[in-house]
Amino acid sequence: MSVSPTASDQTYFRRALGRFPTGVAIVCAQLPGQAPVGLTISSFNSVSLTPPLVLWSLSNTSSLLDVFLQCERYVIQILRADQPELAGRFAYGDMAGRFADLPADRAPGGTFMPAIDSAAWFECRNRSRYPEGDHLILVGEVEHCGHNESLPLVYHAGGFDLTPAIPAATSER
Repeated sequence: MSVSPTASDQTYFRRALGRFPTGVAIVCAQLPGQAPVGLTISSFNSVSLTPPLVLWSLSNTSSLLDVFLQCERYVIQILRADQPELAGRFAYGDMAGRFADLPADRAPGGTFMPAIDSAAWFECRNRSRYPEGDHLILVGEVEHCGHNESLPLVYHAGGFDLTPAIPAATSER
């Protein structure tokens, strides 16, 4: 292990965090009478099985902060390994462009979601919000979810990891 700068060195800290691979998801919400909003996240994690809870975080400087403070529900969609273009689309650019050419759909509870064939999705009630540092941690209570056997998109060391998966080893006895 090398001697390193303190964690307060943001660039070094960010590079250290980049050693941990994460999944990539988009989160979408829609306030009544307004257009839907969405963004790319890599801060998704499970919290609890009973009740089913997940969390993600949003920068305090995000233009979408007010929407996610006000919305009752949102949908998190885990992107497939072949969907890095969707991750980029929802990370940058204007909101209308993020949803361009994507059909609209509704989760079983009625929450807006783009009609994309994601690896998994979670319709969440906006249960709790906790300010921590320069982010807001959002805890969602999962009301409905779905998944398929697609490989997830992985973010690692500042980029997408597009390495094909190695089939699981089997033991023959």
